Amino acid sequence: MLDALIIIIILAVLFDVSNGWNDSANAIATVVSTKVLSPLQAVALAAIMNIAGAFLSTAVAKTIGSGIVDPKVITDGVVMAALMSAFFWNGLMTMAGLPVSASHALVGGIIGASWSYGGMAILNISGILKIFVALVTSPFLGIIIGFLFMKLILKTLGGLPPSTLNKNFGKLQIVSSAMMAFGHGSNDAQKVMGIITMALLSKGMISTMEVPTWVIFTAAFAMGLGTFMGGWKVIKTLGVQMLKLEPIHGFAAEASATGIILAASHVGLPVSTTHVISTAILGVGATKRLSAVRWGIAGKIVMAWIFTLPVCIGIAWGIQRLLAYYHLA
Repeated sequence: MLDALIIIIILAVLFDVSNGWNDSANAIATVVSTKVLSPLQAVALAAIMNIAGAFLSTAVAKTIGSGIVDPKVITDGVVMAALMSAFFWNGLMTMAGLPVSASHALVGGIIGASWSYGGMAILNISGILKIFVALVTSPFLGIIIGFLFMKLILKTLGGLPPSTLNKNFGKLQIVSSAMMAFGHGSNDAQKVMGIITMALLSKGMISTMEVPTWVIFTAAFAMGLGTFMGGWKVIKTLGVQMLKLEPIHGFAAEASATGIILAASHVGLPVSTTHVISTAILGVGATKRLSAVRWGIAGKIVMAWIFTLPVCIGIAWGIQRLLAYYHLA
């Protein structure tokens, strides 16, 4: 039993690192592309703030750990398969330079592995629908709030010289980038907390879905390590190729995305921080002109998002079957 738990914790840490690796771009793509901070300064700041954000609450962890499937009716193999599929997809997309939703990958992995093990009957459909509403709604909020916030800034301060705007918003962007990383840690690090706690509960090692302190520390520092690695291909895609950004645009996108993510974390809803910051950038870019956004690059990102859920469901389904067939878990 302990051997299986150790494997699950190792897989969870690997997934968390891959999450931070891909999502590093969420916090620093804009601040690096606008040259407000050097890449090393940006990843160091993001890593520290990601770790800090992970300690904000455990509401999202409880949703992930018990909102999709009852931890008491699944096996080690289910948890392992979910983590393996999500880790594989995160790593593949990061190497391809595409920002991807670790939330969709993990939720898809849990659904696929659980479905493979016990059929649809063991899934918490109402909980899954609640999660999907948050995952689907948040990108639309990103583009709308990003657009409106940027319009408000331009209406209020648009008459100032561009050099003045860039100088002042460059300073503000350091704050917004730090808060974006904090928000990312507050939501994404909790997903691994939920998985590990789910495994502990399924084994009867804890009696409630309360996240142990050591689990919070483990998830926080794994996320920080992944962030510090910096997914540079993803950063280039999000911060340079999709839209040419200036500090004022970076600040507006990050501030808009941070507000959405922190609100979701407060009420315990997992959202895709990747989707939120990406769509916030699109919303901000649309205030310049629609042609300012490189829609070909944006289209590739959207396609990666669309495929994430079904692919991870399928991969996890297959891995669970293999583990069960060979009596490995």
